[in-house]
Amino acid sequence: MPIEYLPVVFFLIALFYSSVGFGGGSSYLAILSLFLTDFYEIRSTALILNICVVMIGTIVFIRNRVFSFKMFWPFLVLSIPFAYVGAQVRLSQKTFFLILGSALILAGVFMLLRFVKQKLESKEFNNSKKLLLGGSIGLLSGISGIGGGIFLSPVLNLLKWANPRIVASLASVFILVNSLSGLVGLNVAGTFKLNQDLMLQLIVAVVLGGSIGSYLSNKKFNLKFLGVLTSILVLYVGLRLILLHGFGIKI
Repeated sequence: MPIEYLPVVFFLIALFYSSVGFGGGSSYLAILSLFLTDFYEIRSTALILNICVVMIGTIVFIRNRVFSFKMFWPFLVLSIPFAYVGAQVRLSQKTFFLILGSALILAGVFMLLRFVKQKLESKEFNNSKKLLLGGSIGLLSGISGIGGGIFLSPVLNLLKWANPRIVASLASVFILVNSLSGLVGLNVAGTFKLNQDLMLQLIVAVVLGGSIGSYLSNKKFNLKFLGVLTSILVLYVGLRLILLHGFGIKI
């Protein structure tokens, strides 16, 4: 695929991911790795695009009163500093993608098993559990160069924390704050790199896609469909990363 087609592809990715509260960072990383050779440029680009998409989603969720800071703040307290620390960890490109792909496949399988059930249940977490989950996934998000929502959302859905729309709103905010923290970490570590001409085109594409996807997330999707869609998306991304970076197979 010629690099000129990237804005169109990223528009579609942002549209799809934002509809389930994600920024699309994992797919941005996977696709950019086919065109760019500098892994730190790939991570930096994915973080910027994540921020653009989830900022729109966060605003929409807040306006529609889906997001509640009182309910969500414990997830964010440790995730922000841990994302900053994680962003300064250096991994080889192959190791990173294999770890990421394996984690996503497991998360997607367990998440899908939950949503094929007839009834969706919810239960509350204490603040200690929220802090632990937020900190752990914040660290992983910093290391990987994505906002972490694609890890947090399957875990919360699997543990039956809340309905998929509330989880999607938390994932959107979680990605935003951790992407910003990770971006600062990359700057401090001296590994923040961008291709400015390409970056501008991709920002326009994901802002348009993210705007449409965020609207669909809040107005059109029923809860069970939203959860199933998220799990299928997570499974596909994980499988693609394993096949591509473990076996050289493109799908």
